[in-house]
Amino acid sequence: MAHAPQTKIAATYMRGGTSKGVFFKLDDLPESARVAGAARDALLLRVIGSPDPYGKQIDGMGAATSSTSKTVIVGKSSRPDHDVDYLFGQVSIDQPFVDWSGNCGNLSAAVGPFAIANGLVDPARVPQNGIAVVRIWQANIGKTIIAHVPVTDGAVQETGDFELDGVTFPAAELRLEFMDPAEDGDGGSMFPTGNLVDDLEVPGVGTFKATMINSGIPTIFLDAEALGYTGAELQDDINGDAAALARFETIRAHGALRMGLIGKLEDAASRQHTPKVAFVARPKEYVSSSGKKIGAGDIDVLVRALSMGKLHHAMMGTASVAIATAAAVPGTLVNLAAGGNERDNVCFGHPSGTLRVGAEAKLVDGEWKVTKAIMSRSARILMEGRVHVPREGF
Repeated sequence: MAHAPQTKIAATYMRGGTSKGVFFKLDDLPESARVAGAARDALLLRVIGSPDPYGKQIDGMGAATSSTSKTVIVGKSSRPDHDVDYLFGQVSIDQPFVDWSGNCGNLSAAVGPFAIANGLVDPARVPQNGIAVVRIWQANIGKTIIAHVPVTDGAVQETGDFELDGVTFPAAELRLEFMDPAEDGDGGSMFPTGNLVDDLEVPGVGTFKATMINSGIPTIFLDAEALGYTGAELQDDINGDAAALARFETIRAHGALRMGLIGKLEDAASRQHTPKVAFVARPKEYVSSSGKKIGAGDIDVLVRALSMGKLHHAMMGTASVAIATAAAVPGTLVNLAAGGNERDNVCFGHPSGTLRVGAEAKLVDGEWKVTKAIMSRSARILMEGRVHVPREGF
């Protein structure tokens, strides 16, 4: 029996923030995978090594966590005032689907450097030394991201002394601006229910105060104490508790329905990437996963968030945008846990350490609007070359 050779596709393996993923130029993909559909999904699933009933992704580029089961496609943009279009695919680990419903804020940090390194940005826009401003169209959610990428001797600077909790080694600082992160283009509210805080009824589980917000990524914020937590939990405190994870997933499904993201509860199973669930608490001392002591005075608020059914080891970049936005609006659970009052930035504690994020929010005609969310990240190329993929389904 004859066996076809593997397909070889140019790809780059990159870290962006506290995530890793496989990056492709759109034009390097097989023709059938250059458009949305089953062929593209089949290719990306096989690249990452999913679906894997063992939950390890041994036969692919994934590393069996929500932070590493990721793919990115970047191409030149046809949109005015943008350099590239960026599409993010969150690959399920054990199920045969790719979730295209949201962005990855961490990997957003790697898009600008990837675009420059691969000739997708006009060379006239890249200084010999200084900051290159890369205008990114985030195609999943229809948003603009402005990346400020450091350049030295005409190339992206990747090394530096910027430290990001959740990332082992220092690197060059890269600033991201998420423009109008809460606008959906259809006149929808940043708070889909119309309220800053709702009573979210979850049959069989309980009724919880919740701030449900759509900024950066749809997120459901809950009070840690109401869930029986302190807000200082680490991954092992949550992820080893199957009953707790099931409870969070039930809460997430009912929150998704309340936010209008799904039409029926069972749809949540095929929408793993969004919404996120997070819980907040007032500052208190704790020891991070690296052994670093975080003092109560070092942070404004404690936040823990779940991604793809597990407590995240640090914080998703898009959820950081949601945190910044919610903290800026007086009366949300995040704002109240941070001490209340108006603020344009917040430093929150997460399992790996701390992160400061900012947001520009204002009340317009009785509704809160956010014009920009800002954060610093870092990114670097880990490997570049070609991925080898058995040609199945694309």
